[in-house]
Amino acid sequence: MAEAIARQDAPDVIAPTSAGVAALGFVMDRTKQALAANGYRTEGLESKPLNDLLWDSADLVINMTGRPSELVFRGFAERSKVEDWLVRDPYGGEAQLYQQICQELQERINRLAARLREAQGE
Repeated sequence: MAEAIARQDAPDVIAPTSAGVAALGFVMDRTKQALAANGYRTEGLESKPLNDLLWDSADLVINMTGRPSELVFRGFAERSKVEDWLVRDPYGGEAQLYQQICQELQERINRLAARLREAQGE
């Protein structure tokens, strides 16, 4: 969800790529439905695992696992570029939970984008 939201709401400061530490290999239908209901495009979204190439190319990694980043990203260098967001995983939940998570991610991404835009202006 976060990738689709950032791609549409903050393309001037965020070039999002989503990758998971436990990627499913597919995007849940309820994820796509929640995004579409909020006006976000879902084309091109995919579930892919985090790898060295994606890690190395990222300026910022958002950890939404709910687990400490030093455990989640063990084996990856430069953990200082990780920002932890405590976001509930809607997997297996009802449509309403997916909607709530979508709205929460919109808010978080908008705050991140504002922070990045402000940093660019310095």
